[in-house]
Amino acid sequence: MQFSFLRVAVMGLICLAASAAEAAAAPVAPASPGAATTHSSVASPAPIQSAPGSITLSGNGPLSTSPKTGQPNNNTLTLTGLGGGSAQWTIVVLLTFLTLIPSILICMTPFARLLIVFHFLRQALGLQTTPSNQTLVGLSMIMTFFLMQPIANSIYKDSLVPLQEGKISTMEAIDRGSTPIRGFMSHYVREKDVALFLDMAKEPRPANTSELSFRVLLPAYILSELKSGFQIGAVLFLPFLVVDMVVASITTSVGMMQLPPVVISTPLKLLLFLMVDGWHLLIGALMRSFQ
Repeated sequence: MQFSFLRVAVMGLICLAASAAEAAAAPVAPASPGAATTHSSVASPAPIQSAPGSITLSGNGPLSTSPKTGQPNNNTLTLTGLGGGSAQWTIVVLLTFLTLIPSILICMTPFARLLIVFHFLRQALGLQTTPSNQTLVGLSMIMTFFLMQPIANSIYKDSLVPLQEGKISTMEAIDRGSTPIRGFMSHYVREKDVALFLDMAKEPRPANTSELSFRVLLPAYILSELKSGFQIGAVLFLPFLVVDMVVASITTSVGMMQLPPVVISTPLKLLLFLMVDGWHLLIGALMRSFQ
């Protein structure tokens, strides 16, 4: 909640600063003909023309000459809004979009499945805070980067490079960049989940998953990833659950009623996990599930 208020405050300050800069850049009324002038030999710089909906920030330092054009350099910076709109609202929209990018990327990558499995593993071992949440999130992000790097390279070569060279438009770059992500998600989405959201969206059933719209593909992929993560976590729980049951039955049979079974089972589960090299097996199985 504090971060949300801080983000809103930052956006408000940026809008106020942009409005102040726009007011400062407004043209000054010319002096009356009878007014006395000094230093008439120094020519005043030409007024700066700015496009509608743009912000012009002017420096107060001395004028300098550009080495390329030989024209005076007014130390100005012009910010133009998207589509010719207001630059202040453009800044607000871009900052809001930047806050949504992490959530969008999490829902379009294997991050959710990996994080769910790691949390199940920590609970199965009987550990409350080890590894910490930051460690699990960082491990999930690194594994996600490892898995999504080929797709990111494909997006960079097919859409960003031609866009920077001016060969394609922005919308065409977006269409090209969405193709690899669509192929990745459609490979791991379940037909049952796709049918559910197709039914809700009242859209006709396509010939294959590559023709699905993002409106249907995104929620279906998230639902499929949640189910896969819970399935892996349930299977991961079983061997540790057996250890808990064996320890609980032994302690109860020998009359150790005052000693909680968790005190004995947790070290045993840790030893079992280390003996079989559990991290290597788990990470290897997760990575192979995305091949």
